[in-house]
Amino acid sequence: MTMVIRNNEGFLEDASAWTTDIARKIASEDAIGLSENHWEIIMFLRDFYNEHEISPPSNRLFVKAVKEAFGEAKGNSIYLMQLFPGTPAKTACRIAGLPRPTNCL
Repeated sequence: MTMVIRNNEGFLEDASAWTTDIARKIASEDAIGLSENHWEIIMFLRDFYNEHEISPPSNRLFVKAVKEAFGEAKGNSIYLMQLFPGTPAKTACRIAGLPRPTNCL
């Protein structure tokens, strides 16, 4: 695996350097084993970033975007917190190789 530059919070400095192997490594640092459900959200976030050129700026907007794409069952904070503990938008964006969401603590 080539060396990728990450900031002090673990976010990639260059989103285009992201690979699925990098995602697995970052997830393992948070003790997250990536399932099909994780990958669905990770790829959704990467598509969102490619379309809008930003990460979802807050957990609320992250949940809303997931809800619009996948429905109530997946577009809720409980489901997303189970997949990405802590601050779901921040954790998921870090694993997806995207910039830190602007309003996440």
